[in-house]
Amino acid sequence: MKITYWSDYACPYCYIGEARLKKAIANVPGGEDIEVEMKAFQLDPTAGVHASGDTQTRFAHKYGISMSEAGKTIERISAMGRAEGIDFRYATTLFTNTMDAHRLTKLAASKGNPDLTEKLIERFFAAYFTDNKELADKDLLIRICEECGLDGDEVRNVLESDQYEDEVILDEREAARYGIHAVPFFAIGQYGISGAQSVEGMEAAIKEVMAEQKKEEAGVARQTQNAPMCGPDGCRME
Repeated sequence: MKITYWSDYACPYCYIGEARLKKAIANVPGGEDIEVEMKAFQLDPTAGVHASGDTQTRFAHKYGISMSEAGKTIERISAMGRAEGIDFRYATTLFTNTMDAHRLTKLAASKGNPDLTEKLIERFFAAYFTDNKELADKDLLIRICEECGLDGDEVRNVLESDQYEDEVILDEREAARYGIHAVPFFAIGQYGISGAQSVEGMEAAIKEVMAEQKKEEAGVARQTQNAPMCGPDGCRME
C-alpha cells in the first residue's frame, strides 16, 4: 500500500506527524513494504529568504495573543515534539521560504531511492526545528544534500534554475482540489487523516486499510477532525 502526505518544513505539526507516522508504520506487520510519498505544501509561498523577527513575536501577532501566551503555546508544541524523541526547539526557529527545500526533495525523489528521500526530509526538518537554520539558505541546502548523498553540482544547478518548481506547485494544486487547506494531511488508502494524529490512530488506520485491501473491499472515505495542524492562516491548537 501507499501513504501520501502533504507537509511543509516550517510546520511544527508536520514534523511531529511525520515522526508519528514512522512509528505507526514500524508497529504494523508488513510495514516495511509500505510506500510513503511526501507532497509539498508551502504555508507561506511569499516568505522571504531571511527570517524577519523572532518566532514568539511573530506567533503573538499572528494569533492576536500576548507574548506570554505565545511563549507558553510554543513551549507546549515543543514538548509534543520532544515526546516523540525530537530535539524540538520551536521558540528559536527562523521562518523563511521553503520552496527550494521542497524542490530539492523532488530532486531526491527522482533518484528512486526512498531511503535517500527520507533521510533528506528528516535532515531538512531537523535543520529548521533543531538547528534553527534559515531553510532558504542555499549553502545550507547544498551541504545537507551532499551529506545525504546527492551530487553537489546537480543540487547547485537545481537551485540556480526553476527546476521542480512546477512539481511543487502541482502538489499544492492537488491539495486544493482535495479540499486540503492545512497540513499535515495523510492519505492512507481511502482514509484522509488531518493533522498530527496519535501513533495509535495512524496505526489503526493503516491496519484497517491493509485489511480492506486484502479483502478487496471498497473503503469509505473519512476525515478525522480536531488534531493539531497548520494552514496559511496559522496553526490550529489542540
